[in-house]
Amino acid sequence: MTAVLSILSAIETELKSTQLWSEQRPSDEALASSQPFCIDTLTLPQWIQFVLLERLKHMIKLDTPLPAQCGVAPMAEEYFKPTNDGQRLIALLNELDQVLSRQTTR
Repeated sequence: MTAVLSILSAIETELKSTQLWSEQRPSDEALASSQPFCIDTLTLPQWIQFVLLERLKHMIKLDTPLPAQCGVAPMAEEYFKPTNDGQRLIALLNELDQVLSRQTTR
């Protein structure tokens, strides 16, 4: 859990340092999208901030089992492909996947 929290903190820091962090929370309707990654209502950085980070932190707080992977890195690669940005964020998302998959195999 400590490794996951550390990566989540690093993802948050990276979003902030690259000006992808949002101070304004999306509407409940936008967050309730049934599309993967809320692709129809949020940007990927918003989804990472308001869905992925919040959900994983909440699961850790409640001591519930974490998912075996998050699978966000390939989506981030596509999202950042036109600008060739986001390499550090993509690396952190890959690291998160690796840590999550190791936790479920123990």
